[in-house]
Amino acid sequence: MGMLDLLKLPQVKTAINMDDCSLTLLHKQILMEKKFLRKVYESFYRDLMSHVQYYENGTFIELGSGAGFIKQMYPKIQTSDVLDLPDLDRIFDATKMPFKNNSVDAIVLINVLHHIKNIELFFAEVTRVLKETGRIVMIEPANTLWSRFVYTRFHHEVFDPNADWQVEGSRHLLDGNDALAWIIFNRDKEQFQKKYPELNIIKIYNHTPVSYLISGGFTLKQLLPSCMYVPVRCIESLFQFAGSLTGMFQTIVLERRSNGKTNA
Repeated sequence: MGMLDLLKLPQVKTAINMDDCSLTLLHKQILMEKKFLRKVYESFYRDLMSHVQYYENGTFIELGSGAGFIKQMYPKIQTSDVLDLPDLDRIFDATKMPFKNNSVDAIVLINVLHHIKNIELFFAEVTRVLKETGRIVMIEPANTLWSRFVYTRFHHEVFDPNADWQVEGSRHLLDGNDALAWIIFNRDKEQFQKKYPELNIIKIYNHTPVSYLISGGFTLKQLLPSCMYVPVRCIESLFQFAGSLTGMFQTIVLERRSNGKTNA
């Protein structure tokens, strides 16, 4: 038995055989029970919303809300998922959004993009529904020296930086390519800008080299007591300058502008 098997949470050892809804509900239970992981997600939510003008009468959408709890921190956000899960505001496919043209102030999502099967249709929908200067902010796996080592050796999902934009498979949670955001916004940045000239790349940065790993994520046991979260985050902040080498995740900020001028 390998080290990862010893660290694996008992309740996820058979999770690979679960359907998408059951697996999501299990993830929700784990997220509520693991304080370190919950703190990591709180930091993710704050990061997303730091790029959004959040106000009383705005229309804010989270895609792939699944097991998350963003509404506890930002009550005006409408939660959504393609799965029929409890406690969601809306259920719809991200490639067929039930919103009028130019009606949404901001869209946020965490680890969702790399599971979307039709990326081109998705960004066409994003362009359609966002207001002028509306934003979509995503947190996705990064492609760094450190993240490649971890994702290709210790993670169950595919990490293929040489792939195209197509995501194979029919499962919503278990099929995807962790390298997809890097492919689109780094490797194929010029191609993306030509396809979607109204979606301007405002900012891309890597972060969170170790805190998610220490939390154990949704499959492994927590490696440090929860009281160590703040010291770990302080250490991470000291190495923020090395994000291009060490970041496990990247934040991508896009803004819709009808003039199609690019800031990045």
